Amino acid sequence: MASVLRFRKLYFLEPNMRSNGSSESFKEPSLERLKVDYKHMKSQRMEEHKNMKKKWRCLDSCCWFIGCVCTTWWLLLFMYHCLPANLTGLNGPEPPGVRLKNEGLTPLHPVVMVPGIVTGGLELWEGRPCAEGLFRKRLWAGSFTEILKRPLCWMEHLSLDSETGLDPPGIRVRPVPGLVAADYFGPGYFVWAVLIENLAKIGYEGKNMYMAAYDWRLSFQNTEVRDQAFSRLKINIELMYITNGNKKVVVVPHSMGAIYFLHFMKWVEAPPPMGGGGGPKWCAKHIKAIMNIGATFLGVPKAVSSLLSAEGKDVAFIRAMAPGLLDSEILGLQTMERMMHISRTWDSVISLLPKGGDAIWGDLDSSPEEGHKCDLETKGYIQTTSEENNTKHEDTTPHFQIKHQTKYGRIISFGKTTSEQHSSEHPIIAPKELMDVTKDLNSSANCGDIWTEYGKISRKNIQRLADNKAYTAGTLIDLLRFVAPKTMQRAEAHFSHGIATDLDDPKYAHYRYWSNPLETKLPDAPDMEIYSLYGVGIPTERSYVYKLSTSEKCNSIPFRIDSSAEGNGGRWGLRGGVYFVDGDDSVPVLSAGFMCAKGWKGKTRFNPSGSATYIREYQHKRPASLLEGRGLESGAHVDIMGNVALIEDIMRVAAGASAEDIGGDQIYSDILKMSEKVNIKL
Repeated sequence: MASVLRFRKLYFLEPNMRSNGSSESFKEPSLERLKVDYKHMKSQRMEEHKNMKKKWRCLDSCCWFIGCVCTTWWLLLFMYHCLPANLTGLNGPEPPGVRLKNEGLTPLHPVVMVPGIVTGGLELWEGRPCAEGLFRKRLWAGSFTEILKRPLCWMEHLSLDSETGLDPPGIRVRPVPGLVAADYFGPGYFVWAVLIENLAKIGYEGKNMYMAAYDWRLSFQNTEVRDQAFSRLKINIELMYITNGNKKVVVVPHSMGAIYFLHFMKWVEAPPPMGGGGGPKWCAKHIKAIMNIGATFLGVPKAVSSLLSAEGKDVAFIRAMAPGLLDSEILGLQTMERMMHISRTWDSVISLLPKGGDAIWGDLDSSPEEGHKCDLETKGYIQTTSEENNTKHEDTTPHFQIKHQTKYGRIISFGKTTSEQHSSEHPIIAPKELMDVTKDLNSSANCGDIWTEYGKISRKNIQRLADNKAYTAGTLIDLLRFVAPKTMQRAEAHFSHGIATDLDDPKYAHYRYWSNPLETKLPDAPDMEIYSLYGVGIPTERSYVYKLSTSEKCNSIPFRIDSSAEGNGGRWGLRGGVYFVDGDDSVPVLSAGFMCAKGWKGKTRFNPSGSATYIREYQHKRPASLLEGRGLESGAHVDIMGNVALIEDIMRVAAGASAEDIGGDQIYSDILKMSEKVNIKL
């Protein structure tokens, strides 16, 4: 030990002393000096720790909150599953399937389920090197763990080719087949699972139940071109019809699945090669009823905000609570730009744009919803029998006048003042003005690897599009054509959003019109019943107040919802830059209910054979306890799939009941008054 100390002194201490020119002999530090140094070091560490607490960022708070919520949720879920299943007080209400089985209900008509957008599972069949090990594993509607493991790779494989709207080279993502395709969206989050389970309780199984899975990203006709989805659906319906004693099927589409099946009905009767060659009586022979749940018949305004700025009320709320969180390049993701890039490659999003123009959705000064306010707690409901179905309803539902007229027809307004002022104070938007903007597009602009189309539009032209302007359903299509020209050009080859003047015009035989109920005829099937089942009583996005973004980065999104815009209409007025109306949180009542309330009611040019139509609304009620999960009486767009009353209605019709047996129309909203305000040729 002594030799080590001498070595240390010789090689380290003495040279230092000589270099400092010190003539004094080396002295070992005293004990008091060491104590002082220790206290100083300790105080420095405490000060640093205190400063770290002061630097707690908004992002840290968000992560902490999300972690607490997830931990609490999984802890409760773990405790619930650990407890005995028959423990008193933990059993929820009796499932409708058990009750109806006790009443003697048995399977009669085969059931076909048609999922909507984003709820169906997608799995990988071929991918890039970054997707090694993911063969036939779910990229969508599964555990979503790949988002965290390799987010950029995940986004690349979910995007479609921006030129063709089909698979990018070297990538094949396909829909998951079977009932498991859309039973659960994620672990514990049901979509169709509750309905499937209850149908099974009265005897349904694989031979008389079918999930019409398809790739919801594609245009409807391309699901047939690439995957032969329509051909498979036709064959399975015919097979179930034959193997179940020539019993017609009951079709249950959800959300976008409603217009997807509307397209199918035109395809199946059209001659090849464009159609399936089933002939004009195919639907009358094979389909008993179509029970549309939360149907997007006339589109949804949130599809506009998705294409314009990749956001809706939820994203706008996050931006307001945590400014810069989604706009910053976290981990290099450029979150909003990549979300827009993905959504603009999905042609199906274009199918959800508002249809019918100003005649349906309103103009700058009026709309069908104006003058009405939802207050379902004080309303009764209208109930009719099938004998009254094809006559005009006399609405006895009370409605409530709003103090000021909200101009819902202005789906996009740049500035709160623009959304409220009289139309005479607005600049007139002419297609020529928008056309002039496209002359200045820089087609050679290169803004990196994130394609949003905004990189080709100058800031000056962006300003011209926004200055004190408001866009209605009629003019916003032109707006989208000029801010997303490639997307709209590709998708509009497959979809149309107008109102037909003459349905006998040969041009309407083309498939681009088949998913628009205002530009196509229902099949010649007078005995077929059409239901519109949807929730009411939830504020639903109807129109938006926008502002220009401050970002000057190339290819950044120049528009964003103005979350600071607030009104005085409470939960039904302007909140966080969004105007709300009655609906199911995703689809306004006008879109889900108009066709069955008026467009198809009785014999019209859209329903020449007079197929009976019915509206069944379900008043939203929040879950009373944790045992009810997401609610047994929920009217929310997806949660309604667990609504006991809706499940019972579907099961009774599948077991042979008529519309009169389940009560005919059941209406809580002002859909009849709204429909009367829509003046179109029937």
